[in-house]
Formats: sequence, structure tokens, C-alpha cells
Amino acid sequence: MNYRIVHITEYHYSGLVGLCHNEARLTPRDLPHQSCQQSTITIDPVAVDFHQRHDFFGNTVSYFSVQQAHERLTITATSEVTITPQTTPFDNKNDLAWEVVAQRLRSERSSEMLNILQYTLDSPMIVVNPEVAAYAKESFPPGRKLMAAVSELMQRIFADFTYDPEFSNIATPISEVLEHRRGVCQDFAHLAIACLRSQGIAARYVSGYIETLPQPGKERLVGADASHAWFSTYFPAVGWIDFDPTNNQMPKERHITVAWGRDFDDVTPLKGVAFGGGENTLSVSVDVKNLG
Repeated sequence: MNYRIVHITEYHYSGLVGLCHNEARLTPRDLPHQSCQQSTITIDPVAVDFHQRHDFFGNTVSYFSVQQAHERLTITATSEVTITPQTTPFDNKNDLAWEVVAQRLRSERSSEMLNILQYTLDSPMIVVNPEVAAYAKESFPPGRKLMAAVSELMQRIFADFTYDPEFSNIATPISEVLEHRRGVCQDFAHLAIACLRSQGIAARYVSGYIETLPQPGKERLVGADASHAWFSTYFPAVGWIDFDPTNNQMPKERHITVAWGRDFDDVTPLKGVAFGGGENTLSVSVDVKNLG
């Protein structure tokens, strides 16, 4: 499956911005089942000092600054990605009881496990509390295999929570999402990760895109897609496996991975600092087109 993704971010300022410095995480990753054929980032006004690097998690980070006065900033990321079916199905023989996995994460000190261990700890936007642990516990009875436990947790979040883009924002804490049973994909991913970490299981936050299909009889709306988020859980002897609680499915050919980290703060699509400008408004347009 081949996709073209166009992600446009626009800032409009009430006054002039004299200088801004920015970081973008908008370039899809290369994975065994995903290949980023090409990716470009265009900035208007023209940026200077543009360069790319890989962060601690291996995500591509694009740094740029705009040094001319401006009242509008537009960042357009265009990528073409090929997704192939993941040919290695999950082997049930490698599925361990969740307590066994948690114990291995606590006790093993191989370089691989030490790297995985960071995903069992609290992070800036995900702090485990008793309410989260209590919600998670229902999916983790003694002896249940990890795949069954994580799958049920994903299904419960899908059934128990209402998708409501008006309810939350980037700063909404997990406790409020859990109390009101509402949120968006970012909230559901954060909640699932908190639940898994409360049981000693490693989980990371994944950002990217998903191909959305128009309603029957309706035309596809260009730019009406959005960034998406889900989570990934570590299975010893297997590796990381993705789960999408917003759509109650395990991501396959329709999900495009851009970045991962401990939580949203590690993978923010665009962040920076602007000198001047006054108030600002932000608009985002995303188009995920299936090229066949």
C-alpha cells in the first residue's frame, strides 16, 4: 500500500514575529513493514539553518529558524510511504503470562531490557495513580497471557470511553479523562499506557496517521484527516506490538508511523519559540491519500 501524506500547519499572529526557532517531528520512520520513499518540509517564510537529526528514540527531527519578520508561518510536510503486510504473525508460543513479563522487566539487566525498562516508568505526561491501576486491574487477573490482557484493555477503553474532540486538550490530565470517560486518540493512548505501566508492563506512545475512508456515497474530503496516536507494548522474544484503542484494532496497513516515545511530549509534531507576535491562532490540515 502506498500513501502520500500532506500535513500543513499554519500559525497566524496578531503582531510581527521577529525570530522563531522550531523543531518538527513530521517525517515517517523506516520500519521493517514501512518505507518512507521521500519526505520534504517546506517553510513559508523561507527558513534558514535547516538541518535534521535523530533524537534519543530514533525519530527524525527537523530544526529550522525563521529570521525575517512575519505574521504568518506555514509548515508543509509532504511524505510518500509504502506499507507492506507484516509477514511474521504473532506466535502464541511466545505469549507469556503478564506477571512473568513484568518480573522479567524488573529483574533482567541485559542491554535490551535496560532500554525497555524506561517504558515502565512514569513520564512527564503519564503518571500512574491508584484510580488508573484499579481500572487496569480488571484486565490483568492472575495468569492471563499478556496478549489477552492488552487486547481486553484496548477493547474496554474503546467501549467505555466516548470520542469527544471538544472535551480535552494537550494538557488534560489522565485523571480527568478517566473520570469523565471522554477524550481523543492521544488521551486513550496515554490512558492505556498508564494502565500497562501500573502493572509493570512496558508501553510506549506512537504518533502517526491513519487512512480514513469516506462515508458510503460521499466524496473523500481533501485535508480532513488528522494526526493519530496509539500505543505499543513490549513482548519478550517478539518485540513491540501496536494497539489502537480509539478504533479497537491492531494497526496494520492503514496506520503510518511517524514517531514514538514515552508520551506525547517526546513526539510533538511541531514545537518552538517565537519572539514577538502577540496572540496566535493555529490551524492544521492533514491529507492521507491512498495511491494504491
